[in-house]
Amino acid sequence: MAELGQAIPDEGMDGPALLEYMASLRGGDVRWREGRAFGLVYHHSEPHTELVKAAYNLFFSENALNPMAFKSLQRMEREVTRMTAGMFHGGPEVVGSMTSGGTESLLLAVLTYRNHARKHRSSVHAPEILAPESAHVAFSKAGEYFGVKIVRTPLDRDFRADVGALERRIGPHTIGIVGSAPCYPYGTVDPIEELGAAALRHKLPLHVDACLGGFFLPWVERLGHPAPLFDFRIPGVVSMSADVHKYGYAAKGASTILYRNEEWFKEQIFADVDWCGGAYGGATLAGTRPGGAIAAAWASLLALGAQGFMDNAAAILETAARFREGIEAIPELALLGQPAMGVLAYASKDKQVNVYAVADRLEQKHWHVDRLQRPAGIHLIVNPGHARIVDEYLADLREAVEYVQTHPDAELEGNAPMYGLIAKMPLRGMVKKNVVEVIAKLYAAQEAEADSKAAQDDARIGSIPWPVMAFLRAKNRLERLLRRSGREPRP
Repeated sequence: MAELGQAIPDEGMDGPALLEYMASLRGGDVRWREGRAFGLVYHHSEPHTELVKAAYNLFFSENALNPMAFKSLQRMEREVTRMTAGMFHGGPEVVGSMTSGGTESLLLAVLTYRNHARKHRSSVHAPEILAPESAHVAFSKAGEYFGVKIVRTPLDRDFRADVGALERRIGPHTIGIVGSAPCYPYGTVDPIEELGAAALRHKLPLHVDACLGGFFLPWVERLGHPAPLFDFRIPGVVSMSADVHKYGYAAKGASTILYRNEEWFKEQIFADVDWCGGAYGGATLAGTRPGGAIAAAWASLLALGAQGFMDNAAAILETAARFREGIEAIPELALLGQPAMGVLAYASKDKQVNVYAVADRLEQKHWHVDRLQRPAGIHLIVNPGHARIVDEYLADLREAVEYVQTHPDAELEGNAPMYGLIAKMPLRGMVKKNVVEVIAKLYAAQEAEADSKAAQDDARIGSIPWPVMAFLRAKNRLERLLRRSGREPRP
């Protein structure tokens, strides 16, 4: 008999036994229910999750491919976009659609700007969109898919878009500008008002990626906290994206893409009237679209209401402040930028404390750690459940820093050298090829156990040959000796 999951069984499995087996598969997953993960899962509360599940299941089989067949889904999708537009101070002319997630929303924004340029700027044959270095990687994905060059522009000292540097890169092939509210890596909000003014000066559209903060930042302002403008109140903003399945606490995948008016939205729509299957049209990249995700998003917004969102924002801001204060109290660490909400990152300011080694130590204590590069850092996204683990996390963080200080070779153990080397390696094409190979292996038919050492090694973003490791160890020890002697090694 074939191993379970390697072939369709001759006889179907008993339902309860199958569900029990599926539950057992989660044994090695991230322990987000215990607050050990920062990101990936956005959880408001158990009652809210149960409501969202019920709403999803009510429309489990419905398909938003044909909005005329399922008018209920058409209504709910339209109302989700209207509620989102209202939250962003958009007038009745603002229009858009729901998507499967932030990546699809950003793909559609790039596609729309490209299509608009093709129609109205025939001289542009090599379109470019300017995006700060911190703008989400999905823009690069969109550029690769749709033949648009994504030009990355520098950040200022506060890890926000350097508007002057960006504006100097505007050229005859520029078809759009991007800003984030906030950016994923640092939780900082780009100066959207200045970007909007630059967009107007050069007659370019500005897309605001609020996928992460769209359902959080408006309520910070409503609470009376300092909050930068980032929405349709800024004249240069042409389009916005916001994920309902993040701080909107809907089921995955649910995002929104909005445009200032219908003329821009039309550039997103695909239509073919000559196919033998009949006239075909659609507003998003997907054909079949799960009705459950639309219904769950609609239900989540109505169930939480403005007061629920404000209460959630207040609680998360308080928890994030505790994290920030605890991190800033550790002399060897520093926050990156001035985060505007429950998203933040920190780095080491002590050359003897490798932040990737700190991350490894935290993972040994069963925290799921997201790492940043350029600069090397650790990333946190705060949700309500994290309030109960702040003190435990900070205690483990202090211990991790002390451990790395007293164990100089820690930066040459675990994943630390791998991440450090990858961040500094100049041959980026080689690194990219290695990442592609690792991802391909994850999808290949392999019989290795998920918890075996071989499988764990395959899941890493590459391996470092022993001669390189030997060199790194020798270099590390030499640098320590030079520091002790008062002489700084060359970078």
